[in-house]
Amino acid sequence: MSTLEPERGTGTGTLVEPTPQVSHGDGDHERFAHYVQKDKIMASALDGTPVVALCGKVWVPGRDPKKYPVCPMCKEIFESMGSGGDDKGGDNKK
Repeated sequence: MSTLEPERGTGTGTLVEPTPQVSHGDGDHERFAHYVQKDKIMASALDGTPVVALCGKVWVPGRDPKKYPVCPMCKEIFESMGSGGDDKGGDNKK
């Protein structure tokens, strides 16, 4: 066997890297209004920083939350916080 030939079992070919799945707002998780701290919403509106919803979703708000139903997970978490919550919900949907 010559040194220019590939070793048995290694072969040659093209390396194919998987394409990451990036959401552009078309998935079901994008079809809800989420609960976020009010001050975080204001900061995001001013400088475009992402926010984190109670359910853990991270995104930069840009849609009218009144057009979407409330995220069931955010709603469940908010309701479990009781009236002594730390202002992470209520009318602070985004």
